[in-house]
Amino acid sequence: MPGRTVSCEPGDSVFFTDERLSIIDQTALPGATIILELSTPEDVVGAIRRLAVRGAMAIGVAGAYGVLLGALGAAGGNVEEIRRATGEAVSIISASRPTAVNLFWACRRMENALEEGAEDGPDTLTLRLRRRADEIAFDTIESNRQLVEAGQEVVGNGAGTLTHCNSGPLAAIRYGTAVGVLIEAHRRKKGIHVYVDETRPLLQGARLTAWELGREGVPYTLITDSTAAQVMRRGSVDLVITGADRIAANGDTANKIGTYALAVLAGEHGIPFYIAAPDSTVDLECADGSRIVIEERNADEVRTCAGRATAPPDSPVYNPAFDVTPAKYISGIITERGVLRRPYVESLRRSRG
Repeated sequence: MPGRTVSCEPGDSVFFTDERLSIIDQTALPGATIILELSTPEDVVGAIRRLAVRGAMAIGVAGAYGVLLGALGAAGGNVEEIRRATGEAVSIISASRPTAVNLFWACRRMENALEEGAEDGPDTLTLRLRRRADEIAFDTIESNRQLVEAGQEVVGNGAGTLTHCNSGPLAAIRYGTAVGVLIEAHRRKKGIHVYVDETRPLLQGARLTAWELGREGVPYTLITDSTAAQVMRRGSVDLVITGADRIAANGDTANKIGTYALAVLAGEHGIPFYIAAPDSTVDLECADGSRIVIEERNADEVRTCAGRATAPPDSPVYNPAFDVTPAKYISGIITERGVLRRPYVESLRRSRG
């Protein structure tokens, strides 16, 4: 692609200007819209770990620009100093969260840029890293735009829908994945209604998805996670659609904790269950869900809510951030290449061309 790729811009959840990475601090929503400016790879790692930036696609793009910040931090040095600083940035950023494959996808692409043009000088090397980070952002935005279009196939007029966690523009830079499909369905006047799981323990559904749907004027109802079975039983839900952080080669899918339970409930009630995620989320080197590393987070996320204690401070806690939904419960996987169907071992590989 000749010239500088037009990628993210102010207004997106992640954007890069003036040698700084700016992100919408998702931990402050919905109470306040705060823009954080990050200037080092360590700043980016901190933002990813405390979920100021979250969502598989958003952290992939943030990770790419975080690697670029490592190179820029060595500006004025020789090629070897820039390479060393960039490699160190790749290492610490790749280790910031273990489950979302997009982060590793983005870091690999930055490493590839580092290895190209062995005879380049420092300015050329830094420029190539900048262009590669911009390409990653552009590719993420464009693939999500196409995914949102493809997802219209599964959302009928007047559909009652249910979603879990947050998979809207905040999580994917601009368009979103699962929630992006629903926002686009509303824009097309399909007359949908969305049930939003609050998504304990960090309430990404209540804090973020409800906020995004409200801004877009999409009719929605916020429910506790344990209410999902009841709204299905009374016939209010025609399809469930969620995002994903990693999709194994057989279609097993890791997403926010609680997704597996929704898939089982949907199957029991005869409701289609869809995953919406770009091709970069598919990990063909991971044979099945048993190989996916599940991040476990701080116990205080469960012992407290909104900063207030909700359990004895010494309560033992199990707090996985994700669970794995077996492929047998998934009706279709929506990517920028269309709606993929079973057997996923074949359709996922075929979609790669």
